Amino acid sequence: MLTVEQAADRLSVSRTTMFALLRDEVVPSVLVGRYRRIPADELAAYVESLSAPEGG
Repeated sequence: MLTVEQAADRLSVSRTTMFALLRDEVVPSVLVGRYRRIPADELAAYVESLSAPEGG
């Protein structure tokens, strides 16, 4: 599980952009107590989807 900051660092985006991806449900996340966490495998799947060819 990654923090929002760790996930943003891995994607080389700002914390604000990472929160926008989470808000728009582009990247799945979970609440652990009052903290938002991103499963590492979900972040990897998102990155993979960016490089996947469109249309199959």
